[in-house]
Amino acid sequence: MLIEDDPENSIFNFNKAIIDATAQYTVAYKPNIAFYECYGYMGWIALQRTVDYIEFNYPEIFLIADAKRGDIGNTSKMYAEAFFKNLRFDAITVAPYMGEDSIAPFLQFPGKWAIILALTSNKGSEDFQQRILDLQLGEKNEEKWEFVYQTVLRKSQKWGTTDNTMYVIGATKAEYLKAIREIVPDHFLLIPGVGAQGGSLQEVAKYGLTNECGLLVNNSRAIIYASDAKNFAEAAALEARSMQSEMEEILVQRGIL
Repeated sequence: MLIEDDPENSIFNFNKAIIDATAQYTVAYKPNIAFYECYGYMGWIALQRTVDYIEFNYPEIFLIADAKRGDIGNTSKMYAEAFFKNLRFDAITVAPYMGEDSIAPFLQFPGKWAIILALTSNKGSEDFQQRILDLQLGEKNEEKWEFVYQTVLRKSQKWGTTDNTMYVIGATKAEYLKAIREIVPDHFLLIPGVGAQGGSLQEVAKYGLTNECGLLVNNSRAIIYASDAKNFAEAAALEARSMQSEMEEILVQRGIL
């Protein structure tokens, strides 16, 4: 059956197989909302069924809506209610471009998290995030500057806390993590880009780990697309187990486990 014939059941059945095969190796799932929205109401139903299934069978697993929302305050309030109250996600990725009032509504829900886009893996991050921003002169009339993503990190720390705010830092930008940790030493970082996008788990851990871990490392495509055969779930489990083992070894070496 093609997914276009029955999106709701096709998506949910695929998700269920992947979840059951990989749940023992993960602490979080991060559905990309666009891949549900594109199927209209049937996609939304499949997403809700997926969330319900995880909640009922694996309640300890953290749920992230990869939605990248960010709009004026009233609109963001509705987005926050949609994903936190109705869909019951634990966290949502948000875009900070429109400023504090676009992020604040997501921070009004106790126990929920806003994951702010800071430095992403895609090439287009050079267009804005890695642009140099001129600042006012320092005390000694020295010219001061920083990258836009650094300004995002500095300013947004005042909006939330380490208990409700994380940041997205792409794994392909691992060399930036040392400087990023100087700005946000204690915040959790969500790190996409390991695996299919070429990011290195070893490099991410080297520069991004804190004494309490402080990282959520995301590997999606390399796991869910490990095989296109009937054994796709088993192949996904093997890939997830391999990455989990590598992570565990790093944590043991660092004395975190």
